[in-house]
Amino acid sequence: MNCRPPDPEPGECGASRHTNDAPLNLIVGSLKRTAARCRVLDGGETITLRATGFTMIADNLAVPFDTMVLRVPVTVERIELNRSEQIVAVCRRGRERQSLPILDLPLPAPPPDGAEWIEAYRQWCGEG
Repeated sequence: MNCRPPDPEPGECGASRHTNDAPLNLIVGSLKRTAARCRVLDGGETITLRATGFTMIADNLAVPFDTMVLRVPVTVERIELNRSEQIVAVCRRGRERQSLPILDLPLPAPPPDGAEWIEAYRQWCGEG
């Protein structure tokens, strides 16, 4: 099931596509509330916060964007869930592509729109 969060009410965290001005704790709270809604919408089956994090990151992160990985410039083309259900960034350099766990992805300065969802996910995972 593709659990898509309902449209937020005006003024609720996540009401606009990009929430760079929202405090990180509000974004983390929104991520948790969306996960709770998804559990209800799925008829009681467990939907993990990871899947909700993926949805929020994939829907809000402005891709493509350039960043550096191991001092090498790459382009982040898209965000995916891999077979292990890790959220990964698909990075490209020339013809080569490599997936990198989103928790390990260095963000450029300034970060792309929607990067606050990556930071919220990192905080939820205890990485931030």
